Amino acid sequence: MKTRSLILRLGKLFPKRIAKKHNDYVGLMIGPLKEETNKILLCLDFDMQILDKALQIKPDLIITHHPFFYGSKTKILKSDKIKFDITKTLIENHIPLISLHTNFDEGIGGMNDALAKKLGLVDVYIPECENMMRIGFLEKEMAVDDFAKYAKEALNVDYALLIKEGKNIIKKVAIVGGGGSSLFRTAIKEDADIYLSGDAPHHTRRDIVATNFNYLDVPHEVEKIFMQTMSDIIKKIDPNIECVILDHEKMPKIII
Repeated sequence: MKTRSLILRLGKLFPKRIAKKHNDYVGLMIGPLKEETNKILLCLDFDMQILDKALQIKPDLIITHHPFFYGSKTKILKSDKIKFDITKTLIENHIPLISLHTNFDEGIGGMNDALAKKLGLVDVYIPECENMMRIGFLEKEMAVDDFAKYAKEALNVDYALLIKEGKNIIKKVAIVGGGGSSLFRTAIKEDADIYLSGDAPHHTRRDIVATNFNYLDVPHEVEKIFMQTMSDIIKKIDPNIECVILDHEKMPKIII
């Protein structure tokens, strides 16, 4: 498939204007793009751990979720030798890299829709005041502890941290993948029974406790669903494109 045609199709689904309102960095990180794309490497982050593997796979394009450059590319290349070496190697091997971040998180059919589907939520909607969030209903209500265990398994993560200060029965669920803990007040405003997100700092957790609300903190790595979701999207655009998924990121070891 013509690479620019593919990029345009993805751009219509997940427009850059979404990322701009979040002051985010998306799009072409390392170029130039090739004329044709027949093989794509998908990963959550691209780093030195998988550089050699990428060179073996020889993709026509790498697509990451987290931006390879978050900030000024010039400044990062001057201060970060690892990113400089990766960039130099990819350019020398004619492998471009693009990133879709908050535009994928918020976009219809993207990250948070995929996570809501994983949880089995029905009647999912987007609250007017927060387009990143998805809110839906469990087909059967659960006790809060049972829901926490269910969500951990459904989202395929090694652990989850439960703040159990709200309703004892869970039916209405709000979710934002990644580091969206600060948005918990939107979930409260929408009368959700629990909010799922990640990376909650201490003071945010204390604020959640003070509001007598339920919160389930799940690892940022829950966003690895990006890779299969993006593969499915690309296959719908052109079923002849080969998508190679590299899920190389390990969660921290749990010490109890």
